Amino acid sequence: MNVLVLGSGGREHAISWKLTQSPNLNKLFVAPGNAGTSEVAQNLNIGVNDFEAIKSAVIKHDINLVIVGPEDPLVNGIVDFFLADETVKHIPVIGPQAEAAQLEGSKEYSKRFMQRNNVPTAAYESFTKDTLEDGYKYLETQKPPYVLKADGLAAGKGVVILDDLNAAKEELRAMLADAKFGDASSKVVIEEFMSGIELSVFVITDGKDYVILPEAKDYKQIGEGDTGLNTGGMGAISPVPFADKAFMDRVEKEVVIPTIDGFKKENLPYKGFVFIGLMNENGVPRVVEYNVRMGDPETEVVLPRLKSDLLEIMQAVGENRLGEITVEFEDETAATVIMVSGGYPEAYEKGKEIFGLDKTEGSLIFHAGTKEQNGKVLSNGGRVIAVTSRGKDLNDALKQCYKNTAIIDWQDKYFRSDLGFDLQEYL
Repeated sequence: MNVLVLGSGGREHAISWKLTQSPNLNKLFVAPGNAGTSEVAQNLNIGVNDFEAIKSAVIKHDINLVIVGPEDPLVNGIVDFFLADETVKHIPVIGPQAEAAQLEGSKEYSKRFMQRNNVPTAAYESFTKDTLEDGYKYLETQKPPYVLKADGLAAGKGVVILDDLNAAKEELRAMLADAKFGDASSKVVIEEFMSGIELSVFVITDGKDYVILPEAKDYKQIGEGDTGLNTGGMGAISPVPFADKAFMDRVEKEVVIPTIDGFKKENLPYKGFVFIGLMNENGVPRVVEYNVRMGDPETEVVLPRLKSDLLEIMQAVGENRLGEITVEFEDETAATVIMVSGGYPEAYEKGKEIFGLDKTEGSLIFHAGTKEQNGKVLSNGGRVIAVTSRGKDLNDALKQCYKNTAIIDWQDKYFRSDLGFDLQEYL
């Protein structure tokens, strides 16, 4: 089979790495890819939202399957585009159609879906610029901390949690009246704060059957001890020590099954990944958010624990026969540490030469924001490199990661050295 993966981050490098292990793979293409994906696939200089160019590439390279990495093209309707085109509609695209992709594209849409399908989540209300005063009044009825979420896609940075009422009102004004997050915050969801400890559960579905993939916990804040600004993710760990069988059984019964049943009841065709952000409050799961693709950096710890053939799974999803195959996982722990550009998630510089990539040992090195230029690997984003290691337990895997983050170097590199700090009590 010839396969095209859309995207350019660590998630897409990890997906590509796993696909190359399949005996059924003939040629692998990644669009647009990065310096890491070029080592395992042929990069195509095509943007993920350039549907016409993607279609042309699919025809030119005789692609049999398309796997969509990021959320943007899904929300923008790439699956619908393929289904509406006679020349490519027979080629499976892994991802939901645009309507179902609104589960990530709109926080309000996803909250309404949860309410209709009895999926446990936080109470909420949504507001626009025209109802700003109502938003202030609603905040006054809530207890701190105050949770404000940009309704649309904000690259993982559209959630603000504040303890002070006046600061929360000022943030609401900035999001709605000043368009702090652009169109993404033209509507803002204010929701009840959920206490507990967070994790991510991943489901793959063909619309009727599903498989629950290994769960993971990511670390979103830039600073040690979960302080500072939110980022796209500074690292991840799988499995999650506090997600025991009793808890995961509740997740399946109370969250996963109602979600998949909701797709069927509401006629939302869904072939792809469902990322479920969860809060575990004393063993009770509640949904923080849905994403309609694999998480990043969670993919970099979930796929290394997948024993089965990823391409076989993707084919089964595309052909509506996921229920016919068995999916197996490794028991070992995987950890990933994200190395970022200095200044991220605010202003940072690109184009820094990266050294030491060829000197690492015992870890998987996934490229998140890199490019190749004149034989050199340069930084090309905020999140630059994901160092993933496997071990007998969490601390063993992290120790190996940190050996290699010391070897990989570029000007103003930064990474968190405290991943797993909040999980030690569960070990």
